[in-house]
Amino acid sequence: MKLVCLDLEGVLVPEIWIALADARGIPEFRRTTRDEPDYDKLMAYRLALLDKHGLKLPDIQRVIGAVEPLDGALAFTASLRKRAQLIILSDTFEQFARPLMQKLGWPVLFCNSLIADSSGRISGYKLRQEEGKMHAVAAFRSINIEVFAAGDSFNDLKMIAQADAGCLFRAPDIIRRDYAQIPCVDTYSDLLARIDDFLGKR
Repeated sequence: MKLVCLDLEGVLVPEIWIALADARGIPEFRRTTRDEPDYDKLMAYRLALLDKHGLKLPDIQRVIGAVEPLDGALAFTASLRKRAQLIILSDTFEQFARPLMQKLGWPVLFCNSLIADSSGRISGYKLRQEEGKMHAVAAFRSINIEVFAAGDSFNDLKMIAQADAGCLFRAPDIIRRDYAQIPCVDTYSDLLARIDDFLGKR
């Protein structure tokens, strides 16, 4: 059996925190895992910004409700799901994900959770597992499932390395340069072609 594992933000939907930055006029939220390889450091920075600006979970959820899949993502996922099973491995949070999964046709999603109080103030987060993307791919392979993985950020590198095959998708220049051994594609047609090669369909 063969399986495709994809990152979510930057691959199928826009970066949620960038959408929040643009919607609320707070450019500091534009910092993402494409810029910061230390996820704990990035989340501490984000949580401090939320408190600084008095933003709570419902404020973010309203922004997410207006986020649409990236141009071409729906056609791509529809074509992909005719070819293979798809699982989304993301560092997003279950409190963010529902409207995005609905718009993508409810693919399977493994992600993390936020810790919020009754007022909606976000005080922390709970990882499903440290290096969860990498360990998910390793677990699939341990039960004799071959895996293709793709993502765009620092936190996708170990997932791709763990997979049987994979590539970067629309990765920033710093990742392309420092990880030149990993192929990178910039269009859904090229990503689908690499997946077809993995599936033996070309």
